[in-house]
Amino acid sequence: MSVVSRLDTIATVGRDPSSGGYRRLAWTDADLTLREWFASEASSLGLDVETDRNGNIWAWWGDPSSGDAVVTGSHLDSVPDGGNYDGPLGVASALDAVGELQRRGVQPRRPLAVACFTDEEGGRFGVACIGSRLATGVLTPERALALRDVDGVTFAEALTRAGRDPHALGAESERLKRISAFVELHVEQGRGLIDLGHAVAVGTAILPHGRWRIDIGGQPNHAGTTRMADRRDPMVVFARLVLAAQAEASARDIPTRAARATIGKVSCTPNAVNAVPAHVTGWLDARAEDEETLDALLEAIARDIATPGITVTVTEESRTPAQYFDVTLSEHVAGLMPGTPLLATGAGHDAGVLAEAGVPSAMLFVRNPTGISHSPEERAEDADCETGGQALADVLADLLTADTLPR
Repeated sequence: MSVVSRLDTIATVGRDPSSGGYRRLAWTDADLTLREWFASEASSLGLDVETDRNGNIWAWWGDPSSGDAVVTGSHLDSVPDGGNYDGPLGVASALDAVGELQRRGVQPRRPLAVACFTDEEGGRFGVACIGSRLATGVLTPERALALRDVDGVTFAEALTRAGRDPHALGAESERLKRISAFVELHVEQGRGLIDLGHAVAVGTAILPHGRWRIDIGGQPNHAGTTRMADRRDPMVVFARLVLAAQAEASARDIPTRAARATIGKVSCTPNAVNAVPAHVTGWLDARAEDEETLDALLEAIARDIATPGITVTVTEESRTPAQYFDVTLSEHVAGLMPGTPLLATGAGHDAGVLAEAGVPSAMLFVRNPTGISHSPEERAEDADCETGGQALADVLADLLTADTLPR
């Protein structure tokens, strides 16, 4: 098989016929179908499949207990109406790379695992990289189990419905200690490779980023009888929040320093057309080149929306500092592909979470000709997918047969 043909086998799973996007939210039927697909594909390659206490799936070629393991893989879940490449490209490429190494007759000197991390996107429960964050201990089981989706279903309830034990969650420190190199391939989620004119890049870092819930409380009232001057309308402040996020991030998004701010989710109470709202909640996704810029961005947005008579409460739901991939490993990977550019990203990944926890990690990015992601318009050309898959196979072959791994 090829990388593209493997993607084709799951092209209909979780696809919304009206939007053309994918709804592969964690622990839903679509996600469970994809997990079964992964296990079947891995087994067909002769890999030993296991699921850890947090729902992450590991498919092993060799004895995992021997340590010094090389791991590759990504995730299969999506954001609502996401694309077909964000996550699955890395999983399909990893599986195909194993098949390619077997065809080459590579004899590994150390174990290899293809990992499929659970709930990387956070599209259902609001916290990204749940599987890797639980494994590294960054996210506590108590907090994870209490998370709720838009329907009020807790993470604990979702696990139970899927046949998982919610009380088994916890850090996987011993497992992570046995990993000496993690390499994740991912479709690029911007236009960096378009501008550089390359099909593949080696990742260097993930910019600081986080998610904040902003609760805005006002006074509910009648839409027809309440004078405009008498209103304490939280929706007006929410509108200012949207504009402030756009303006403050744009002012800081300059050629030498990146800044991003997005309000992509909102909830209104009582959500009636003829009532002044009582409460509006918006979720802010903010990212920046460095911590100082991110702090300044958040402070400016909060200052812009402060309004007499309206309560505004900002709650940090997650925050991740800059995550740098292992320099030695990344330079070694880049050296295997002369001329390959280096690229930082504003998108979060499981590789970043593992890197922050001390697991030597690197990333490969594959060109996206639209520069668009988290959207049905996300793309990757077949030739670029295969180029990325071959690059990953070459990297894994080198790491698996080397006398020692890059340190």
